[in-house]
Amino acid sequence: MDLTSDIRGLLQYVPLFRGKVFVIEIDWLSVNDAVKAEIMMDLAALQSVGVKLVISMLADQAQDFYDYSAELEFRVSSSVRSCKEDGLEELLERGQAFVVSRESDFISDPLIALSKSLHAAKLICLSSVPKVLDEVGDVVKFMHISEFTENASVIHPTQLQAVKACQAGVPRVHLLDVSQQGVLINELFSSEGVGTMFYTDSYRAIRQVAEEDISEMLGMMGRSVRNTHLVPRTFEDVKNNIEAYYVMEVDDNVVGCGALYEYRDCAEVACLYVKQSHEGTGYGASMVQFLEEKAKSKNITDVFALSNRAADFFISVGYAEMNIQDLPPERFKRLIESGRESRAFKKSVI
Repeated sequence: MDLTSDIRGLLQYVPLFRGKVFVIEIDWLSVNDAVKAEIMMDLAALQSVGVKLVISMLADQAQDFYDYSAELEFRVSSSVRSCKEDGLEELLERGQAFVVSRESDFISDPLIALSKSLHAAKLICLSSVPKVLDEVGDVVKFMHISEFTENASVIHPTQLQAVKACQAGVPRVHLLDVSQQGVLINELFSSEGVGTMFYTDSYRAIRQVAEEDISEMLGMMGRSVRNTHLVPRTFEDVKNNIEAYYVMEVDDNVVGCGALYEYRDCAEVACLYVKQSHEGTGYGASMVQFLEEKAKSKNITDVFALSNRAADFFISVGYAEMNIQDLPPERFKRLIESGRESRAFKKSVI
């Protein structure tokens, strides 16, 4: 999905980013004028939605950067600062970005210390640093620092410094290819990203629904209610049985939901839905696995699911078709009364 043209995808991040400090290191002179102009427009866009920006680059690159910033009326302090200079936070509070000089390799120890002192939410490195690859050669999109190992595919000093920054207290560090078109916006304004993000907090999590989530969850489910004849639920239906419902969050945005309805000796995996913009990501399978583990923790040995369109999906995650007459009696009765022509699938979770 090209988020440079997807205003709806972009807007959900605005309240999350507003007021946050982003430290962005740029290998400014390694790219052509077109890329410089695009980076500058992206920085101006971030500033316009309330992000406080610190820009790091070699001191002799700064004048060229200032020339581009003047064209876009980018609010930036006119002198290059040192990472160790006092009073830098005051510049951010008065609405100005500022440039600090990079005196060594990318993500240097002084830049890490500055990021920590400013309570930066992100440290972003736009350079030509080699991509972080997994065992089969695919780009690693996310890596919790607990998963980091200094193996043959993750050996570049900047990658090591990215992990060090996280360990020092910067929640998220992004390594991006400076030559890739739209890389900054497409990384920051999508839950999947286009570079590698090292992180310390929970980037993807499943949690129990809170009352303030119900409206969003019902909105997500609306398409399935219409297209697959899913039984419609009201706000009150969910609220009265709220402990059964869960949502998946990615980058603090709700992207999917599911429910676990308990019966005497089994449970139903239900209300499974992933936002259309996140289909094909594996989030549905992750939600099912979470619900199965939740059932297992309650000493439930078997789970089932009803569907009239997702048969292949449930079979792919280990379910086998069952006779609907073998459903719990009360569930079988509700199914018949609903008029839905659902198939039933069952799985042992012991």
